[in-house]
Amino acid sequence: MAAALKRGLQAEGFAVDLAHDGEDGLHCARTGEYDVVVLDIMLPKLSGYNVCKRLRAEENWVPILMLSAKDGEYDMADGLDLGADDYLAKPFSYVVLVARLRALLRRGGTRRPAVLRAADLSLDPARRLVARGETPIELTPREFSLLEFLMRRHDEVVSKSEILEHVWDTYDTDPNVVEVYVGYLRRKIDTPFGRSTLQTVRGAGYRLVGDGN
Repeated sequence: MAAALKRGLQAEGFAVDLAHDGEDGLHCARTGEYDVVVLDIMLPKLSGYNVCKRLRAEENWVPILMLSAKDGEYDMADGLDLGADDYLAKPFSYVVLVARLRALLRRGGTRRPAVLRAADLSLDPARRLVARGETPIELTPREFSLLEFLMRRHDEVVSKSEILEHVWDTYDTDPNVVEVYVGYLRRKIDTPFGRSTLQTVRGAGYRLVGDGN
C-alpha cells in the first residue's frame, strides 16, 4: 500500500519519501523539510501514535494525516489528541486522501501541542491529566472539557454561547450552567494555589490567562 500511495502521490505532482517503519519515519520527519506527513498507525518498531507524540513533544508542527485500519471514534480521538491534524480510516478514498493533503498544505504547520499549557497549568488530553506544576488536579469530565476548551483558546475572551456550543454541544442549555462550572473550575485550578487565571470579562465571557498571580 505504501508503494502504491507513493506512485499515486507522485502522479499528482508530490515529491515523496517513503519510510517502512516508525523509527525510520521519525528520523525522516526530524531531519527533512516536509510540507506534510502521511503516517500509518500500525508501524513496525514504533507506532504512528508514538511518532506523532514525539514530534509534537519536540515542537515539530509539520501537518500530519494519520491512516489506520482502526475505524473507531476513540482511535481517531487518540490520534487527534496526540497532535495529528487529520485522520483517515482504511479503506479510504484516494481522491479524499489527496484532497485532505492539499487542505493541510494550504493550512500549513500550526501548533498542535500534545500537552496544553498556561504558565504552570498543564492539561494532557490523551491521558486526561491536569496539573498545576507538579500537583495533580482531579476534574470531572465536564470540568475537564471546559478547561480544555479554554486552554485551546488561551488568552482569548470566549462567550457563554461559545462555551455551550463546544462543551455542552448545544445552545439550548441554560447559560447560567456555564457560570456554575466556571466556579467549580476556579475552586480547583486557582483558589488552592492563590491564582486567578480563569477570569470573568464582564458582559463578554471568560478568559484563561497564563499568569494569574
